[in-house]
Order: sequence, then structure tokens, then C-alpha cells
Amino acid sequence: MSDPVSIAVVGDHNEAVLAHRCIPRALELAAASLGRAVRVEWIHTSRLKDGPQDLRGFSSLWLAPASPYASTEGALHAVRWAREQGVPFFGTCGGFQHAILEFARHVANLPAADHTEINPLTSTPVISALSCSLVETTGWVDLVPGTRLQRAYGVNRAPEGYHCRYGVNTAFRDALEKAGFIFSAFDEAREIRGAELSQHPFFLGTLFQPERSAAKNVFHPVIAAFVAAAAKVK
Repeated sequence: MSDPVSIAVVGDHNEAVLAHRCIPRALELAAASLGRAVRVEWIHTSRLKDGPQDLRGFSSLWLAPASPYASTEGALHAVRWAREQGVPFFGTCGGFQHAILEFARHVANLPAADHTEINPLTSTPVISALSCSLVETTGWVDLVPGTRLQRAYGVNRAPEGYHCRYGVNTAFRDALEKAGFIFSAFDEAREIRGAELSQHPFFLGTLFQPERSAAKNVFHPVIAAFVAAAAKVK
């Protein structure tokens, strides 16, 4: 029997948040579809405010929804650790937003990049309010052919659920793409809904919440792809 795949879920755990209730079950379902088991541990962002030391020993990282986080810096330390160390990373909703923010600051030469929910007066609003709130909504997502995200789905279009009010400010899209981010999912209005890094074992984020599939006891192919990548880490 293979050892369980160890996954750190970074976020400020709250049972009242649907995504938080769903994530452990979503990982279990995905792992079972691969004939594996998982060990899931929640890591509060405040534990990471001084650095990612508490993440060592995990094979992968999921940055969970429900931001603002208790420690924005803790969340960003987690993203940077996964990105620089080649650790499989998955971020959903707020996790996706903070993955973009970390990359903007440390790779895309936008050191003042910020999130308008945290800093409404920022001069570099890389993450800003959506034109239409996506709280408890479902919509079709178009997946860019050939991307990791599209390959995980195996189709070019899928319905997904959201609970968010903020997303990528398209004014910064060119800077992020030139630095290496690939935007791999869009909604029907061509707004960004997913992104990834190709030169990384697995670094992917979605504004939507695929973990919600676990509420129906159904495994999600993207989460299975994340677990498969984590299982390859020695």
C-alpha cells in the first residue's frame, strides 16, 4: 500500500464556509479515483506570517477560499514556496487571487501589486472587484485547448460554481502573460477564470470552486490531476 499523499490546505478554516467543508472530501474522492489515500492538514495563514517553515514535509499545497486571510503575508509565503520549490499548487477563489498577486509582485515586476479588498487605495490593483459579483452563481467556463486545465477536464467547456467578488484586473493581463502566466479559462464574457504556469510540475488556480463537486459526492477531474501531481513527489 502506497503512503498517503500529504496535502497542506492553507486557509483560515471555518466550517460555515461551504468550500472549507468540501475540500477534504473532494481530495478524498479524487484520491480514491486514483487508487490512493490522502493526508489532509489545515494550516492557518497566521502560522506562515514569518515564512513557510510549517509547510515543509508536505508534498503539495492547496490555498483555500475565504479571504481576506488572517495573514495575507502568510498566504503569499505559501504561494511563493510552492512556486519556487516546484511543489504542486492549487488555488481556488481567494487562493487563485493570491497566487496572481504573489506572481505579480515577485515575477512580473509589479512590486506594489495589491488586492482592492485589502487595500482599496492601491496604485496597482492587480486584483479588483468584478464587474458582476459571482456569489453563489454557476456559469459556463471555456477552457483553452492544450492547457493543463483543459487536459484535466478532457473537454473544452464545463459548468462551475462560484462564491467571489474579486478577480484579475485585465489592465495587468499583458504584464502577467509576458512574465509567464498562462490564462487557461474564461467565462462567456471572456473574463479570466483560470491560470497556470507551464514551467512548473503543477501550478494552477481557478476563480471558480471545483471542490463544490464534493457536496454531491462526485470527484472532480482537476482535483484528481492535482492529487496525481502530488503523488509523484518523493
